[in-house]
Amino acid sequence: MVARRPAEVLESELSAPARPAAGRSHRLDAVQRACRYIERKMAAEDEAGDPGPVTLAELGRACAVSPWHLQRLFKQAMGVSPRQYADACRVNRLKSGLQQGDGVAAATYGAGFGSASRVYERAPQALGMTPASYAKGGEGADIAYATAASPLGRVLVAATGKGVCFVSIGKADAPLIGALNEEFPAARRIRKDNQALSTALAAILDHLEGRAPHIDLPLDIQATAFQQRVWEELRRIPLGETLTYGEIAGRLGQPTAARAVGRACSTNPVAVVIPCHRACGADGSLTGYRWGQGVKQELLTREAAKVDIHRK
Repeated sequence: MVARRPAEVLESELSAPARPAAGRSHRLDAVQRACRYIERKMAAEDEAGDPGPVTLAELGRACAVSPWHLQRLFKQAMGVSPRQYADACRVNRLKSGLQQGDGVAAATYGAGFGSASRVYERAPQALGMTPASYAKGGEGADIAYATAASPLGRVLVAATGKGVCFVSIGKADAPLIGALNEEFPAARRIRKDNQALSTALAAILDHLEGRAPHIDLPLDIQATAFQQRVWEELRRIPLGETLTYGEIAGRLGQPTAARAVGRACSTNPVAVVIPCHRACGADGSLTGYRWGQGVKQELLTREAAKVDIHRK
């Protein structure tokens, strides 16, 4: 069922059987306030990442209406629940991003979807085609990858003709290749090519093995404006040091955006190259890490040891 806009709600309400004017106005006001609140909160993602879903309790407080009463009013007026309305807004933002040429990854995260796979699951119903087809007539990326042993386990490096687009660390090649395919479900081709990736793979292995303090490689990654700012700040954290999500948010001038910083870290597609492992919880805990907390701990331990050696 398609969510109706507030103006359409007003028109249908006026054509409905007569009811007490005050009651009808109160109901419309509550629903329209709810719509505006959902839209404002989703718009805040542009500045501070994903602020989390709008809960029914939160919506009730914002509109000064019982949550369950608001749910009933909203569905009567709009034909969908508040959550479905928020989903429809998110899909509209995805469409807008694709039409503006943001690229599938940037449009996906800019619309608040947590992963590309979630978008592709919903694409046939929401878009009528895949996001890549919706954006660029179906032309996908040509991605080459290579794998190798490293001090932290197996490492996979993938790149397009423009630069490195994916770096992951794990225990075996198969899950890493699976993650690569999930990250780029619309790619035209994903192929193994050790020769094409030799330079990039060598640079990352040199860093992991302690021979190079920094990784300087061309990247081909897409991100929202906020993600880009977070990732740039992560690359400024010196070797052997960490910052909390809140401290990173403060450096960005948005001290209340710690949660959004954490989300930006979790969507980083290039392990180690963008050192999201140097971000930690408010109490110094390692918290989550896309490639496993054990890998995060080992990275930080090795980096601290390198710094200690240079100081002696």
